[in-house]
Amino acid sequence: MIAYAPRVRILSLRLLLLGAALCIAGCAGRPLPKFQKPIARAEFQSVRTTAYTHSEADHLKYGRRNALGGALQSTQIRSAAADWSRWPAGTIFRIQETGEVYQVDDYGWALAGTNTIDLYKPSRSAMNAWGVRRVTIQNLQWGDPHRSLSVLKHRSKFKHVRRMVDEYDDYGMKFPALVQQAPSPEPIPAGIAQASAPTRVERARAVR
Repeated sequence: MIAYAPRVRILSLRLLLLGAALCIAGCAGRPLPKFQKPIARAEFQSVRTTAYTHSEADHLKYGRRNALGGALQSTQIRSAAADWSRWPAGTIFRIQETGEVYQVDDYGWALAGTNTIDLYKPSRSAMNAWGVRRVTIQNLQWGDPHRSLSVLKHRSKFKHVRRMVDEYDDYGMKFPALVQQAPSPEPIPAGIAQASAPTRVERARAVR
């Protein structure tokens, strides 16, 4: 038993290192999604939406954490993932068809360079129930593109992050002023105007 235990540990370590190497190789060779021309930055936009949840295989290692280092939300203001060069971190929008309010606090591999927004759902059943839908969103507040870009630049070793950084360079940092429309189908939660992206974050879904 004394001689056997070290061999088991060595074998386990080798398997762990092999798995990590395969993961790195797979991520490096993973193709980015087909690039889509950005839609016009406006208060109202028609966008394709998908849904995700924290229990998906590619999100298990990050649990309920988002790209800003905080917790994924499913309360009054829900979490959403998007290309940050199109919807910067901190962007708050309302889905016109449902009245739900979301804040962009996440991003993912399959979203970089696309006009799709991924909506966080707290369970697989809710994720599946949403499926894929085209909806009209009302952008209530744009996030801060400068702070978003500063976060992304520290993660540029990932291809999808590099794509977002390059988009900022190509399409600029200007976002139109938003004029609040009234009456709204659902009241904006108190404090919504103060929401913004944190200055220091840790990437949660870097290789999604």
